[in-house]
Amino acid sequence: MGKKDDGQIGVVAALVRSTFLVNAVYAESAREYGLTSQQGQLLCVLMVQPYGMSELGAMLGLAKSSLTGLVDRTERNGMVRREPDPQDMRAVRVALTRQGGRLAGEFYAETCRRIEKLTAGLAAAEHDTLAGLLGRVVLDNEVPVVFLEPDEGAPADHKR
Repeated sequence: MGKKDDGQIGVVAALVRSTFLVNAVYAESAREYGLTSQQGQLLCVLMVQPYGMSELGAMLGLAKSSLTGLVDRTERNGMVRREPDPQDMRAVRVALTRQGGRLAGEFYAETCRRIEKLTAGLAAAEHDTLAGLLGRVVLDNEVPVVFLEPDEGAPADHKR
C-alpha cells in the first residue's frame, strides 16, 4: 500500500512521511534553541503580530488548557507576555518580548534553512512544482498561516 510498483510512494504516504520529516527537523532545531516544538511554533506565529488566546488555540490546534500551559511556560521563560486586548478589556493578547523576538528570529531563520535543505536534491523546476502543489493543498484546506516564507518573515524589528 505504501509503495507503487515503480518504486515510488503514493501521495498519502508521501504527505504523511514528509510531515514526520519536517516535524523532526523542527523538533531538532527547537531543542538546540532550548525550546519545545510547541514553543517554537508559538514564537514563529507571534513574529507576525500579537494574537488573542482563542486565535492562537485555533492556529496551533490546541485546547484552551493546553494553550494556557504553553503560554504560561513560555512567559515564565521570558519569551512572551500577556497584554490587554485593546478591543476587549476582558481578553488578553500574547506578544513576544524583546528576548522572545530575538530568539524567534534566530530560531525561524535556522529552521527555514534546515527545511530548505530537505529539497536540495530537486531541480529548480521540480522545486517550483512541489511548492505549487503543496501550496494548493494548504490553501484548498484553509490551513492557518503559522509559518511564513523566509522572505515574508517577521516584521523588521524582530529580524535584528
